[in-house]
Amino acid sequence: MKIAIGSDHGGFNYKNKIKEYLTSSGIVFVDAGTYSLAACDYPEIAHKVAGMVVAGEVDRGILICGTGIGMSIAANKTVGIRAALCSDTFSARATREHNDSNILCLGERVLGEGLMLDIVKIWLETPFSQGERHQKRISMIEK
Repeated sequence: MKIAIGSDHGGFNYKNKIKEYLTSSGIVFVDAGTYSLAACDYPEIAHKVAGMVVAGEVDRGILICGTGIGMSIAANKTVGIRAALCSDTFSARATREHNDSNILCLGERVLGEGLMLDIVKIWLETPFSQGERHQKRISMIEK
């Protein structure tokens, strides 16, 4: 599995924590920015990561901003992206099983670090339940 990870300045610290987790887990990743705490525009990072996912350059993406809301809105503007904002482990599991989400969005200012890492781990490890019912709904979203 190869992951694209990106953040704005509001998610920069958690992006680095997630990169540490990915490295220790042997998961290959591409850092799509930002590369400092200097203010930047989250839509640029979201579109970059989303573009990498739809182009097949990476398998999935992770985006972090202050709340995760802006990143999820921006990423979901890209056709083929199913970005899910998660703030609990149940949703992280469900969005992979039921929605085959391909981008996880997180909020650094609203999640504790331990919970955030649990969400990332569960989201990465959970497969899509390829049942007809779930695939039908994904097809409906894509239309």
